[in-house]
Amino acid sequence: MAQDNLFEPIEMGAQTLKNRIFMAPLTRLRAIEPGDVPTALAGEYYSQRASAGLVITEATQVSFQGKGYAGAPGVHTQDQTTAWKSIVDNVHAKGGKIVVQLWHTGLVSHKSVQPEGRAPISASDVKVAVRTSLRDSDDLAIRVDTTPPRAATLAEIKQVIADFALATKQAKEAGFDGVEVHGAHGYLLHQFWVEQTNQRDDEYGGSRENRARLMLDVIDACVEAWDADHVGIRVSPQGTFNGVEAGYEEDDNIWLIEKINDRGLMYLHLSEPDWAGGTPYTDGFRQRIRDAFGNMIVAAGGYTAEKAEKNIEAGYIDAVAFGRDYIANPDLVERIREGAELNEQHPETFYGGGTEGYTDYPFLAEK
Repeated sequence: MAQDNLFEPIEMGAQTLKNRIFMAPLTRLRAIEPGDVPTALAGEYYSQRASAGLVITEATQVSFQGKGYAGAPGVHTQDQTTAWKSIVDNVHAKGGKIVVQLWHTGLVSHKSVQPEGRAPISASDVKVAVRTSLRDSDDLAIRVDTTPPRAATLAEIKQVIADFALATKQAKEAGFDGVEVHGAHGYLLHQFWVEQTNQRDDEYGGSRENRARLMLDVIDACVEAWDADHVGIRVSPQGTFNGVEAGYEEDDNIWLIEKINDRGLMYLHLSEPDWAGGTPYTDGFRQRIRDAFGNMIVAAGGYTAEKAEKNIEAGYIDAVAFGRDYIANPDLVERIREGAELNEQHPETFYGGGTEGYTDYPFLAEK
């Protein structure tokens, strides 16, 4: 099947992207500690992939409390912002566009990476079976059980909202082309949305309106800090991620997407459950999402170029974000265009470390 649609330009807010092949957010855990500052090597890594229509950075914490993984970067201090500016400049110099994904991991964390060694916050003190990553003496990731969470106070919830707004301002200062709010995969905003992890009885718990409040408050704060044309969101309707059950109630998920649509965001990024062993979306559900959201829809989750073309042609989505294929193929756009073979992936180098498995995957011309 031809992939003509994948190479068509597309509007994202007030910007034009050169194609519809996006780089998905990919946790790589190579930031400098302490300080959670992205490295100069990250500038090479992202600029190698600047032929993507859009580069979405690895998940980047909005505060030190939002940290869940050793080696993940932040975008809430001046040192972090300065480092990101150099990275963004490198991508722009190669003709690319780049947005930063903003996250707070909530319960997917460990006390050793939390301020003052405290337990991480969540909607409620519900423990789920999930692990996170710390670092060994060689700066490689090691998996450990998370620390049981505590319920966030109302003051802490207000601080989370303020932290997302600050991170958005820092991202704008760094020159990013926008921000993507991480509302997916069992992290904090998702933990408030689903009933499994939200057992609150205040204005942030109970009804779907209350459970969605934090996600929508965060979106509103980010839009106020920049504007709707520079704010997107990633959600993961249905499936289970990080031990958090997303649920299969289509009506609630569509209701949430309609509320997000009301904010006029530049895009909705769907992380489909296939890649995590979940049940694929039906065409009927895809159409309901399309009807509920008026701007660009990006899909991710075990996509091939053929599946991407099929769903773009059907009108369900507008662009596709590729994940692990982008780790191993910095020139993925060119490889798809030419129907070329993809590089072999090396999962043992996905998390932590240095250049190996990060900036040393060959381009087509080097093979």
